[in-house]
Amino acid sequence: MLVFTFDGELWIWDARRADSWTFVSMPAEASEEVRDVPGGPRRGFGSRRVRVTIGGSTWLTSIFPDSARGCYVLPVKRAVRKAEALDVGDIVTVTVELLEP
Repeated sequence: MLVFTFDGELWIWDARRADSWTFVSMPAEASEEVRDVPGGPRRGFGSRRVRVTIGGSTWLTSIFPDSARGCYVLPVKRAVRKAEALDVGDIVTVTVELLEP
């Protein structure tokens, strides 16, 4: 099981700026490890299922490869941002646990 803890800045996806889709980028090294996991089903867009913790909030979601940034990105839903009093530009500590091989 792969588990990563890192600090990252919340940012808005430019292509969906009007929708306020907010993400945090995984570090390049962690993204490489996820890419190198053998086997395991790949979901739509090359996504991988994960369990995420930010502050006191834990939820299930997916991470997605972002070729422009060269890493996996993690969507941070509005309910989590509200519960943790987070906004775009904030630096957050994130724990990501890969749920599939």
